[in-house]
Amino acid sequence: MNSEVKVFAKLSSESGVDFWPKILYTINVKFYKGARKMKFTKMHGIGNDYIYVNCFDEEVENPEKISIYVSDRHKGIGSDGLVLIMPSDIADFKMRIFNADGSEAMMCGNATRCIGKYVYDKGMTNKTEITLETNSGIKYLKLFPVDGKVESVEVDMGQAVLVPKDIPVISDKERFISEPVDVDGKEYKITCVSMGNPHAIVYLDEINNLDLEKIGPSFENHKLFPDRINTEFIKVGDENTLYMRVWERGSGETFACGTGACASVVASVLNGYCKQDSEVTVHLRGGDLKITWKSEGNVIMKGPAALICDGDVDVSFIK
Repeated sequence: MNSEVKVFAKLSSESGVDFWPKILYTINVKFYKGARKMKFTKMHGIGNDYIYVNCFDEEVENPEKISIYVSDRHKGIGSDGLVLIMPSDIADFKMRIFNADGSEAMMCGNATRCIGKYVYDKGMTNKTEITLETNSGIKYLKLFPVDGKVESVEVDMGQAVLVPKDIPVISDKERFISEPVDVDGKEYKITCVSMGNPHAIVYLDEINNLDLEKIGPSFENHKLFPDRINTEFIKVGDENTLYMRVWERGSGETFACGTGACASVVASVLNGYCKQDSEVTVHLRGGDLKITWKSEGNVIMKGPAALICDGDVDVSFIK
């Protein structure tokens, strides 16, 4: 029968809202006999928000479909996707991440920071240095707690990939740096970098008035990018300051993208805008990240992570 699912969630003071009620989502769904509620936590890294599920306690079937459902900001909980926190045989924890369209992502910098906060704050670890298995390798996290709660996380994101075929970009060049590319009849100079997922970086004099809903899909689905692409639109402030908007494959424009901020700093060093071994502040719509591309090759990202709410939702109707 058709009915309503009422999703109760305790709102965290970390969310920045000035009150502490029990908030309520009401969602029209179809009930099935034996309905089971899935416990979730909603978190964000400077506005890049995901639904997190502890798979030490929860069994999640059809995560692709569940991600589409919970990500819907009108008929679901509302998020940029779904993140599963899982046991790992090779690290302290494992992450799987799904975009709002249900596709599985390789990596997400903001989600890694939120997982660091989640596992520490909820007592799953007492270590302040942990390892996290992702689809793009193991990431190394340093947690910075204050009064028993993690406020910020530093992540060693590993080395940037610059060879086009490994990003992937369809090109026979050794690197894809400031190459002219026609997108919808307009030429853009594009630099491509992978941080475990592919990024195209574009430098513009003005980014605030860009119509990303119009041009974003054209970059994402361009024939140069066989796996689609995340696109960062960058305005350079100075050698230590970048301003960024991002169109993420599978999710559209988001408030922040950690791997995108890392890729943008690498690209900015390659294009002569920033310096290696120098911390760069990347201003995104949701807040700031501190990024350093070390001379030995690794990229270090530091930024906040915040809890929004805990709750539960019936997903048993999703088959």
